[in-house]
Amino acid sequence: MSLPKNHRGVALVELAIALFVLLTIAFGITEFGRAIYQYNTLAKAARDAARYLSTKGPTDTEAKAAAKCLAVFGKPFYGDPTCAGSTTPLAPGLTTAMVSVCDAVACPTTHLAQGSAPVLNLVTVTIGGAAAPYTFTSVISFVVPNIQLGAISVTMRQVL
Repeated sequence: MSLPKNHRGVALVELAIALFVLLTIAFGITEFGRAIYQYNTLAKAARDAARYLSTKGPTDTEAKAAAKCLAVFGKPFYGDPTCAGSTTPLAPGLTTAMVSVCDAVACPTTHLAQGSAPVLNLVTVTIGGAAAPYTFTSVISFVVPNIQLGAISVTMRQVL
């Protein structure tokens, strides 16, 4: 049985519409997965840098520069705050300017041990934030737009 002339191609049009919707959903899921993966990478980088600084003293400026390199490139570059000789960053577009360190020297009101017998200092490593935000750049921006991530911050105890 054949279709009437005015119904020819209807199935092809329906397939095209359904295929467009399904591909958009699939690419959207993929892009959100990439965004979550980059966020997780940044969170681990901030944690590693804070863990590294927790073993150093708050007056060790070389360690702070090395921790910024550790957060951006995955390895510390001792004595070189520019991280020369580095490879690609852990996340696309990540720079050392996006990493901030707050410790007993930089933020004494919140991170310095208080009281007569100081027991601990704190160190906080923050990636992104209002001053230098990190933006996830989508490959398929009409499906998922670029996402500006909030500050990713990790605080740990620091040696005295």
